[in-house]
Amino acid sequence: MTHRRALAILATLGFVTSGAVAASTPAQADLPAQEVLFVANNWDGTASVLSSGADLTPVGQVDVIPDRAERLREIYRDPIRLAAFLVIRETVGEGHDQFADDMYTTRDGSSLVVSRPSFADVVSISLATGEVEWRFPVAGLRADHMSVSPDGTQVAVSASTGNRVHVLDIENGVEAGSFPTGDKPHENIYTSDGLIWNMSIGEVNNDLDDPALDFLKGDRVITVADAETFEVVREIDMRDRLDDAGLGRLSDAVRPATFSPDESKLYFQVSFFGGFLEYDVESDRITRVKTLPSVFDGRRSDMVNDSRHHGLTMQPTGEHLCVAGTMDDYAMVVDRATLEEGPLIDVAKPYWSTVTGDGAACVVSESGADQVTSIDFATGQKITSVPVGDHPQRVRPGTVPAGWSGVG
Repeated sequence: MTHRRALAILATLGFVTSGAVAASTPAQADLPAQEVLFVANNWDGTASVLSSGADLTPVGQVDVIPDRAERLREIYRDPIRLAAFLVIRETVGEGHDQFADDMYTTRDGSSLVVSRPSFADVVSISLATGEVEWRFPVAGLRADHMSVSPDGTQVAVSASTGNRVHVLDIENGVEAGSFPTGDKPHENIYTSDGLIWNMSIGEVNNDLDDPALDFLKGDRVITVADAETFEVVREIDMRDRLDDAGLGRLSDAVRPATFSPDESKLYFQVSFFGGFLEYDVESDRITRVKTLPSVFDGRRSDMVNDSRHHGLTMQPTGEHLCVAGTMDDYAMVVDRATLEEGPLIDVAKPYWSTVTGDGAACVVSESGADQVTSIDFATGQKITSVPVGDHPQRVRPGTVPAGWSGVG
């Protein structure tokens, strides 16, 4: 008699629950995987799952805080953690708890791995049962952006108050290693030469926003580490590169970034700036800067977490970039060779940009409208918008079992 059959009989007789059968034998995970897009709804702690094409057809939803009551009990019993929880709510969370920042699926599409800022952890959620499979508390008091290794076996997560990047086995949450960073590590990117690039953004939740006070924002560097040994092999201070390029007025806090297909160029956004820059990796210098239309008419201190623009992705062919103009309420496709601007697409507080499964369109999250919008790379025109959960931010490609329709 198989283990599955034995559990089913015991469940029928009342000796085990039917949930135990589902947890032990996630039948959905045995089905062929389908490509989807996961949308992290940060304020309500869910992940909306959409088709990976430009039509963004809803597929299902995942509750990424099924253990919320247990986590809150822990926080309320610890004065330090409670203070941090409330600070996150009132500062970076804009008056809301941050429950879903970044997410990736395992290679077989059976689990969703999520970083949860307010809970300062990373968890794996079973896409068959909706239960937490493993949990990893990060250093410090807040978890942030993640990146998955090219082979899909590891996930790197920024511990934003611990000034460290943890690299975890994506299947079991065991830490493979870690490395130190600058202040407030943020974006992580794996490269094909076996490196992890981390961008630290410094303090973004104070009022020291005048350019003359920029040096008080903390130690902001790009930390490059070996993805196997986790030894830091290089640090890049963009302050020096910006000054050499005559761009001393710009902040050196590198925000979302993306490499060209051959990884010879890095394109990145910086705090307070409406546009992006191009950095040549081999020559170690900034080669171009693109200033985009200015719509936002507020003060620097009005920019949410210092991010004027937050969201940048590269078309897989390398022909175009897709920009999320967060405080300017637009998204735009830009020709990479000429830096020619496509149409300005009106969107509400876009917070991220990613690529559809076929590479033909980009998808931006509209955190101000609780929806996501797809834009055609070839024409720069809007394709469609689809409603999701409360305050969508990160959008990541992933897989789920065929026929899957959500858990939790």
